[in-house]
Order: sequence, then C-alpha cells, then structure tokens
Amino acid sequence: MNTVNPITESIYDEDLTQENKEWIEALNDILSAQGEHRGKDILRLLQNHLLGKNIELTEATLNTPYRNSISINNQPAYPGNPEIEAKLENIIRWNAAAMVLKANDKGTGVGGHIATYQSAATMLEVGFNHFFKNRTAEYGGDQLLVQAHAAPGLYARAYVEGRLTEQQLNNFRRELQEGGGLSSYPHPRRMPDFWQGPTASMGLSTPSAIYQARFMKYLENRGLKDKDGGKIWCFIGDGESDEPEVLGTINMATRDNLDNMVMVINCNLQRLDGPVRGNGKIIQELERSYRGAGWNVIKVIWGSEWDELFARDHDGILQSRMDRAVDGDYQFYTVSDGQTVRDHWIEGDPRLEALMKTLSDEQVRCIKRGGQDRRKIFGAFDLASRSEGKPTVILMKTVKGDGMGASAEGQNTAHQKKQFTAQERIEIGRRFGIPLTDEQLANGDLYLPADDSAEMKYLHERRQALGGYLPSREVSYPAIKAPDMSLFQDAVKGSEREQSTTMSFVRMLSKMLKDKDFGRYIVPIVPDEARTFGMESLFNQFGIYSCEGQKYKPVDSSSLLPYKEKQDGQLLQEGICETGAMASFLAAGTSYANYGVPTIPFYIFYSIFGFQRVGDMIWACADSLAKGFLLGGTAGRTTLNGEGLQHQDGHSHAIAATVPNMYSYDPAFAYELAVIVRDGIYRMYEQDEKIFYYITVYNENYSMPVMPEGVEEGILKGMYRFRKDESAGHKVHLLGSGSIMQEVLKAAELLAGFGCSADIWSVTSYNQLNRDAVATERQNLLNPENPQKNYLQTLLADETGAFVAASDFMKSLPNGIARWFPSELVALGTDGFGLSESRPTLRDHFEVDARYIAWGALVSLFRQGTLSASELDKARETLNIPKEKADPTLF
Repeated sequence: MNTVNPITESIYDEDLTQENKEWIEALNDILSAQGEHRGKDILRLLQNHLLGKNIELTEATLNTPYRNSISINNQPAYPGNPEIEAKLENIIRWNAAAMVLKANDKGTGVGGHIATYQSAATMLEVGFNHFFKNRTAEYGGDQLLVQAHAAPGLYARAYVEGRLTEQQLNNFRRELQEGGGLSSYPHPRRMPDFWQGPTASMGLSTPSAIYQARFMKYLENRGLKDKDGGKIWCFIGDGESDEPEVLGTINMATRDNLDNMVMVINCNLQRLDGPVRGNGKIIQELERSYRGAGWNVIKVIWGSEWDELFARDHDGILQSRMDRAVDGDYQFYTVSDGQTVRDHWIEGDPRLEALMKTLSDEQVRCIKRGGQDRRKIFGAFDLASRSEGKPTVILMKTVKGDGMGASAEGQNTAHQKKQFTAQERIEIGRRFGIPLTDEQLANGDLYLPADDSAEMKYLHERRQALGGYLPSREVSYPAIKAPDMSLFQDAVKGSEREQSTTMSFVRMLSKMLKDKDFGRYIVPIVPDEARTFGMESLFNQFGIYSCEGQKYKPVDSSSLLPYKEKQDGQLLQEGICETGAMASFLAAGTSYANYGVPTIPFYIFYSIFGFQRVGDMIWACADSLAKGFLLGGTAGRTTLNGEGLQHQDGHSHAIAATVPNMYSYDPAFAYELAVIVRDGIYRMYEQDEKIFYYITVYNENYSMPVMPEGVEEGILKGMYRFRKDESAGHKVHLLGSGSIMQEVLKAAELLAGFGCSADIWSVTSYNQLNRDAVATERQNLLNPENPQKNYLQTLLADETGAFVAASDFMKSLPNGIARWFPSELVALGTDGFGLSESRPTLRDHFEVDARYIAWGALVSLFRQGTLSASELDKARETLNIPKEKADPTLF
C-alpha cells in the first residue's frame, strides 16, 4: 500500500520514480512494437480523456527538448561533395569579408557588415548547392529572401559565379562609381536583375514572404499559374523576430496551408548590440510561438560532434544540462577556452564529467553548433522541402561571426566589426585556406579560383542542375493593353444622380473585373471594410479567395449579395490587418516579375490607416518595383464626418509625396478617376513603367459632371481649367480638389454676388505639379542660358487676379507650388487633428467651406488693391467671417 502525503495527496518520491519508469517502459514497448504514430495516438487519447473529465492542462507541451529535431537515425545521407563545398564556402566567406574591408580601407566610411553572413554561410551554401531552384520551363522557381546584413555573402558568391565583376565588388556601397557598384542591402530597385525582394527594413520580409507564398497559391487556384512546386525561402535573424510583424502574421500561413513557405531563422543568439535572450532561450521561445501557430518546427541546434555524447546519455543528464543553460551561457562558451567551457558545463556533476571525458579541451572548444554543420542543415532543408499541408520554420543555431577569429567571433561587438588589422586578415585568410600571399591577404584582395578548378566546375554544375543562378530577377510577362475609355463611359458621361467617388470607383472596378481581356488579372484587396466601401456586390459575383472554399452556409445566403468564399475567388479579404493587406498588394504588384503573371492590384483602405500605419511596407513596394493602385478610401479631414481624430485623414498626400515613384492623385469627379486609372494601367502594364499609384476617394455624394473636352492631359499632369467664367468682374481663380471641389463651386456663386468672375480649376495632384516644377527648376539650374517654364507656369501664363486653393488636406500641398503662380496663392487646408463633428461644422472649423474660400479670394483682391477696406468689411459681415478664431491646429 502506498504512503500518501496528507498535504499534497500524492505518493512519495521513491514510489513515484519507480511508477514513472514503468510508464516510460510501457510507452517504449508501444513505440517499439507499433511505431511512433501509435505512441502519439496513445498520448492524444490520454490527454482527451483528462480534458473530458474537465481537468485543465495548463502546461500544454509546445516545447521539445533543446536538441535537434531530426535524430541521427533519421538523418539523410549527404548527397554532395562536402570537401569541395567546404572549400567553396571558405572562398566565398573570404571574398564577403574582403569586399567590406576593401570598402572601408578607402576611407569613405561606407561601412558594411561581416559577421551575419559568416554565421549564415554554411546554411546558405547548402541551399545553393542542393535546394534553391531557379525558374525554368519545368519549374516555377523559388524566391530567396535573405537577411539584409548577409548581402556581402551573396555578392561574393555571384562574383565567383561570374555574374558580378571585381570592380563591382570593389565598389561595394558605392553605386555611383564608374563601372558600377553594389547597393548595401537587397534592393530590387537598385539592382533589378539581381535581388528578388527587399529585406533591409527588418521584420517586413516575414509578412512579405508569407503573403508571397499565399499569393502563389492564389494564382494556382485561380488557374493563372501552374502548380509547379516553387517555394519561398525566407531567412531572418533571431533578433529580428522581436519585430511585431514577424510573429503577428504567422497564423495566416497555417490557415492557408502554405506548405510552399520555408522560414529559416538564423539563431546566432545575438542582436545588433548583444544577446537576444541572455536570460532565456530564443530557440525555445520561437518554437513555442510557431508550434502554437501550427507550423512544422525543425530545430538544428547541435553539430555532429554531439551525436556520440547523446548516444551515451542514457539518463538524460546531458539533455537536462542543456535545457538548464541559457543563451548567455552559450555565448560565453563561444569565446572561452576548452577547460573553462568544460568546468562551467559539468557544474561539478561527476556524471557529466565522465560523459565528456572522451573529448579533449580543444574538441570541447571547437565543437560546432548545428547551423555550422552541413549534414544537419541538409537534413532540415530536405525535410522542409518535402513538407505537405503546413508551413515550416527551421530554427538554426549558429555563431555570429563564425571564423572571424577571437576579436569578433561570438562577441557582443561582432555586428559592428568592419575592420581588421593586417595580421588578423592574414589569420582569417589562412584559416579559410585562401591561396594568396600574406601581402594580398593583408590588402583584402579578392580570390577567384581558376575556371577549370574542381571548385568552379562543382559550383556551376550544382547551379545548372537547379535551373540557374540565384538570386536573380528575370522579368518576362505578357503586356496588358489598357482598356479604351469606352469601358468607363458611365464616368465620362456623368450623372445627375448623386454618388461618391468611392462608389464611382467600385463601379469602375466591377466593369474591369468583367472585362474579357484583362479582367482576370484584376486583384481587389480590402482589409475588412468592403461593405464600408460599397464593395459587397463583388462577393457573390467574383468570390472571396479561400484556399478551402466555403464550408458553411452564410447567414445572408438568401440575400442578393451574400458573403461568398471560393477556392478560386478573386477578392482578397484580409481581415483587420493592414500589414497583411499591404503584403498582398506587394505580392500582386510584383507578380509580373516573380511569376510572369501581370496581376493588377487595387487595394482600398481607410486613407489614414494607409501611409500612417504601413508606410514602411509602401516604401518596400517602391523598392520592389511593385505596380498597382492604392485607394485611400473615406479620405479627407472634414469629409468623413463624425469619425474623429484617428480616422480623419488630411495628410496622406503629404506623406505620399515622399515616395519617388508613386503617382498620387486627389480627383474630384468620376471622369477624372477614370482617366487616371486607365492611364495607370497603360503606363504600368502596357509601357512597363516601374511606378504605382495612390488615389484618394471620398464618401460624400454629389452629382458627377460630364467630362469636358481636352482635359485628359491636365488631369494627368495635375491641374486643368474645369470652368471658365466669361462674365465681367474682378478676376478670381478658385482651385479645388476632391470633395472640397463642391465648396469651391458654391464659393464661385457667392463671389458672383461681390462682382467677381471666378474660373474653376481642378487640381488632381499637387504632388505631380510639384515634381514637374522641381524637375524643371533643376534643369534650369544646370542650363541657365535656356530656361524652360514648368507645366504650371505655362498653364497660368496669361492669367491674372486672385488665386485661392482649397482641399481637404494640409496647406503644405498648395503651398508647395505657390511660388510658381502669377501672384499670391491663398492656401486653405485642414492642418490639425480631426474631430468628431458634422461635415458642415468641420469645414467651418478648418476654414475650408464655401464662405472661407470666397473670403480668401476677397482678401487677396484687397491685398492687390482691387477691393477697398469698406467693401471687405461688408463682405465679412455678409459671409459671417469672425475677426478672431481659435487655431484649429491646437485641437
């Protein structure tokens, strides 16, 4: 009979130990006789039985022991020539370090990073030699997104492959030098034939990769791309995983069964300044997160030297010690001598001491981490490449700065190590077996083996077997002919029936989706506000993409506009995740390059939640040469009445001005929107211009006019005369944009009562006007003998009178072009925070309603001496303009 402790009501430890052994023996018998699947079944059965008894399991097992996921018994044989691969790897390692050293030797201070690639070199070389496939006629090809700081290693490999020249490597981070240079990090815009995607903004490559993998499936399920086995390989650092976008998007990969996604996290245990989790274990932490999200998790922690020790660790004492040690300890072991490591490791435990007696101090010091063992890496990559139904993450333990010597290897300062002494360079070169003289090594000279050497033959043979060299961005896609304007006849003809520009856009989008020539390439994207933007009619017609289709009957199934998910659905409904939606836009906008499929994304979102929230992703789109249309819906600081500070946008166009290849427009009428969209398709997909668009649309309803003749050029350049007033009177020019154009039209009527003749100008893009003017000004600075006029100066050359510009955006937009007007430009805008108020009250508050627009024109006439002070006073009284008012920017 067991003795029971009256406090804990459990049997005493000595009896527990024996009973636990019996349970383990029973489980081992099941594994031996029926296999691991039966063992899993039994554990699942017992767990479900406990849950059925309402016994909560708060300590669900999301961590496996701190050791390799693939046992030595399941490790595949290495198929290549590891000796030649090691030589090649060392040559590339040396050249990667040498190019950074050479750049810094010139005294330009351009910087560069060495340690990251040195930690990732072995895993990348295993991939290049055996896994990373280029696009061929038979194979779709892989996308390779690498850690930004590892870029020198990929340049060094491309140099050995003959794809980059010595001059280019010598001009690392010197892009403007004669003969060409190399960008610091992966930037497709700077090297459009080389890099497949930008990774320099840490954290963003993860959602980009996940949504690229998802978009690959989207194209396949819609029949736009063959199911050809391509994969997305994304390499990030363990410190980078602290960025919220990394773990914030991993659940989607599981929901969409992205077995074409392989994430490799280089766990060198160091951030840029020191340990990632000095007091814990980043690998175990990441394992919990990814296993909890449903990913396949493969851990590559220990090198082959540990296999024999684990085989003799019958009581689990070595495993227990490994589980107790924290990352700070492992970093300490990296920089310590063998005896110090041994003493710290065994902690006075004679069992551990006996276990490790077979290793000399030198062997203890040199023992590898799994991420520096090509056999362990190959096993992980092989298993990941065969994964079905789930995405895979590989947690690869490495040493930052591996091979760089005692002054940098594993040190907290490794990331900042950009320079070595002559002696240190010689030692590194000799360690890597580089056959250069001491003088050449001290100079940081590059090394290139002979073309007929075994190393070079092997390198080219392996890449040829995998379809060609990577990274590589080979663009080939069928051009899309832009639609005729007849497709947008509803917008061109106008409508007395009131509608918003948002609704005008949705109608255009529907027409484009139905077009037999290019409709299938349209990709509508929305976070979770399709009904807000009036897009619910698209649900039933074109379907919401879901990799599994729709397994339920929607509650609105009997309505005319039911919610409808389809495996070949066209609409991407991304949930409340602007980062994910932007990642989808990036994937769709680069599909022409990555898959040869020229999809046209139209991503509509609350305009304030666009640039403000995901501006870094938009910049990545610019870097990636993405194409498509971003639609800032519910735009304007005063048009979106009632919503308040966090929703009312009056500054997205100001931010859009910072993106050099983005064309931003603020149309007032449906026909302007149609002209812009049609021209965008023409320029991006017929002429192959590497640009993309930002267009704001509003939720205010008003009648849409007929398109005047000959205004297309002005719409696209940014400004045209919408209406000319031929009546006599004081000449006034009113400039309007977006929904504030309605206030401008009312202001013209008010001004007629003050004896004014008001011309109406529609400004579709202050940013385009500014860019043209600045470009002309720059040209005139270079060629002062033959000065040219910019578009705005030419347009207004013969105009006189007062000029007033009003929009639902900040005054900085019209002020940015004010100096090119014939006379003073009065700028009215919505500087300040939004407020929860009605539309008329907001416009009065921000001084952009018809009264203030008219008043601005009269004040300008007064300043020009056209109106007297008494006439201005009468106008103030008539328009009810106060002499003092609280500054709206304070609220």
